[in-house]
Amino acid sequence: MHNYCVAHRGYSGKAPENTMSAINLAMQEPYVKWVEVDIQLSKDGVPFLIHDYTLNRTTNGRGPVKDKTWDELSQLDAGRWYSKSFIGERLVRLDDFLDKIKGRLRANIEIKTQGNLYPNIEEKVISAVKQHRMEHEVVLTSFEPRVLAKVKEISCKIRTGLIIDSKPKDLLLRLQMLKCSFLSINYRHLNSELAEKAIRRGIEVMAWTVDDVRRIKRVAAMHPEILICTNRPDLWYKAIGQTE
Repeated sequence: MHNYCVAHRGYSGKAPENTMSAINLAMQEPYVKWVEVDIQLSKDGVPFLIHDYTLNRTTNGRGPVKDKTWDELSQLDAGRWYSKSFIGERLVRLDDFLDKIKGRLRANIEIKTQGNLYPNIEEKVISAVKQHRMEHEVVLTSFEPRVLAKVKEISCKIRTGLIIDSKPKDLLLRLQMLKCSFLSINYRHLNSELAEKAIRRGIEVMAWTVDDVRRIKRVAAMHPEILICTNRPDLWYKAIGQTE
């Protein structure tokens, strides 16, 4: 099986992103091998799944994520915004997410932070991964090089990956300096030459976020080992799965 399918924030094309419903739907598809999620911290230091730095878009809460305790966050509705079918959907702790996917899906866990927004978030995430003994089933990714460096300081065994929305000339050198074995790149900046060079150096490449059959085919044609991240695994199947 080539060009593994990565479910972006779970199967977010059919369920509210970063919720257990989206994770469950992704796990029901045999061709989904990976899932990508976003992690932030509650006010009292609980790591949980959410993308935005505010609660406004994907819950019935308001204001910055960092200002709410987990007790407050756990009572929010994280599904109503998507459709009436998901009213009552709750936010998901990292611990519960890891317990759900262990041995079933590999996870690209994006550590969401800016500056000193979440002190010690790296320790919190690594602790959860180690408690579930999933060091070899996850990769921790971030736009922030300092986050990746800190992860490596804490645990050299856990894989790290740089997320990037550009293609600097020294990209491969940056990955080497950061000891990254994973590259998460906007598909618009990826080409076959970059993919080949990265993969030859032992770097796993994931292209995000591709929600069009034609583009999925184009990215897949660059290299058979590129992971394709999509909100719509059904489109991945139309583009690639039916030809396998």
